[in-house]
Amino acid sequence: MAIRTVVWGENVHEQKNRIVAGVYPKGMHQAIADALNQDPAIEATTATLQEPEHGLPAARLADTDVLLWWGHAAHKEVSDEVVERVAEAVWSGMGLLVLHSGHFAKIFKRLMGAPCNLTWREAGERERLWVTSRNHPIAAGLPDHFELEQEEMYGEPFGVPEPLETVFVSWFQGGEVFRSGLTYKRGAGNVFYFRPGHETYPTYHDANVQLVLKNAVKWAHNPAARVQGDVTRAPNVPVEQALESIEERGPKLHHAGEEGLR
Repeated sequence: MAIRTVVWGENVHEQKNRIVAGVYPKGMHQAIADALNQDPAIEATTATLQEPEHGLPAARLADTDVLLWWGHAAHKEVSDEVVERVAEAVWSGMGLLVLHSGHFAKIFKRLMGAPCNLTWREAGERERLWVTSRNHPIAAGLPDHFELEQEEMYGEPFGVPEPLETVFVSWFQGGEVFRSGLTYKRGAGNVFYFRPGHETYPTYHDANVQLVLKNAVKWAHNPAARVQGDVTRAPNVPVEQALESIEERGPKLHHAGEEGLR
């Protein structure tokens, strides 16, 4: 069965900027989905900010194996309710790929618990991406390094938690470096951040970038069944349900069965 993948895009720059519309006439989200659908192991559809519930109702997320997220100009317009819904889907086992300026997306900051800040410059400079984990499945089929002739610069320090693995680092023509491919585990879900993807450049038409995204979808996919029920529950376990027999003693703050403070 193909990996059920949704490419989410805020779909703002494509509607307002002629340059972006020229590079991605069907939208960045559709360009990414079209590239993913070249792989028979992946079945990619799209969702956008402008759709009801941003195209991500609970039923659709329940049927999504991997979600890709690209945002930039409209982070604040994303509903907090949808953000929490996506976070719970990740905690229960859905994979998530966060792309480029999605580092400031509500969902990425929510999952990282960090400011996710960085330095940047929009000057169309060359980016050279180096593979730092040669045997990682996300880097499968890639050379030791590849270049993008024009990209926006992101520079360190990058205000994120230490990743499980750093798969790529980038060097830019102006001299900066950046950890540009980072993996995380959040609950039962796999999360990958991938840096390239500025909207005025044809980055998502690049064969190496497309290969990274295909590999990353396969890596992020968790074939195990989703964790069932409310993954945020913090139940009060009664004494009589303890696995070993214990005697209740000492002063108590909570009553039996009372919900915890959260």
